[in-house]
Amino acid sequence: MTITLDQLRGYAVARTLFTPTTLARAIHRLGFVQADPIRAPARAQDLILRHRVKAYCAGDLERRYAQLGIEEDFFVNYGFLPRATQSLMHPRTPREAWPPERQTQALAVLDYVRANGVVHPRQVDAHFAHGSARNWFGGKSNISTQLLDDMHHRGQLRIAGRASGVRTYAAQPLLTPEAGETKIDPQHKMDALVDVIVGLYAPLPERSLGELIGYLRGGVPQWRDHRRAAFQRAKLRLPSAHVDGVTWFWPEGEAPASRRHAPNDVVRLLAPFDPVVWDRRRFELLWGWAYRFEAYTPAPKRVRGYYALPLLWRDQVIGWANLAVKDDALNVDLGFVSGEAPRDAAIGVALDKELAAFCTFLGQPPPE
Repeated sequence: MTITLDQLRGYAVARTLFTPTTLARAIHRLGFVQADPIRAPARAQDLILRHRVKAYCAGDLERRYAQLGIEEDFFVNYGFLPRATQSLMHPRTPREAWPPERQTQALAVLDYVRANGVVHPRQVDAHFAHGSARNWFGGKSNISTQLLDDMHHRGQLRIAGRASGVRTYAAQPLLTPEAGETKIDPQHKMDALVDVIVGLYAPLPERSLGELIGYLRGGVPQWRDHRRAAFQRAKLRLPSAHVDGVTWFWPEGEAPASRRHAPNDVVRLLAPFDPVVWDRRRFELLWGWAYRFEAYTPAPKRVRGYYALPLLWRDQVIGWANLAVKDDALNVDLGFVSGEAPRDAAIGVALDKELAAFCTFLGQPPPE
């Protein structure tokens, strides 16, 4: 069956903006939820989950983290993922070995964490007085904080939760093979991780698929030499179609041309890292204009705003919104690709409904 770009567009929206479910089920269905510390007016992980979880409120993920059976870790980016997926990436072997002094510090910190259960970085810093050192941003931060972060990435520690937004740490339980369990080789693990990528971001242009598999160098640095082969296997085993000069891939068993992907009269304000808009190459192919995240762009050079949220109407991204809470009211600044709002009364009703839902999500009174 011939597949069109219009069908891919509808499929891209419908498959990831599924009927809202429980928080645990939504995370497992997505496979990965990217995190970002900027709150404008809510963090990316909350903005992503609000469309996919029933009655979700900002901060629910942080409040319920310990009961969800998930982990914070680096995948293709940093975020939240099911423990079964995280286990595919560990034991993680970093590219650079620690010098003896760092190894000694890490062992002492690990003993301290095991003795205390859950620790805050301030506790570790106060106990060991490691001092400060230059970080990768070029500034200075506590050596204890850097060490905890590194130990987490190496799989010695896990994130136990957050205290006022600051990560707290616990020792990662020692994994022992269960009876009858056989060792899974890197090829099978890499294919499973590729399936998580495709499940989250499909339909994917071939070049984007290759780049995302390349990003696994952060999640599984020990298998960085296996990425090229994993990409080649993915291209052979995944369903695909050639549309307007681009080869697209999606998960086995899905039907991009299905009539069930018909759009609804719904407006959604999406996070800059939402799976619908995350791949900027795919975004331009599907919607014909360039969306850029401008939080780190100097203010005079911004085109759409500090934290512009793409505005999805039906299956078209037609503009963006910058939202801010001021004096207990939600301020809304809208922009449209065409230069003006569509002259469709239905979109006005849908936008009002979305803004009211956004206020509920933030715990703010609805707009007047």
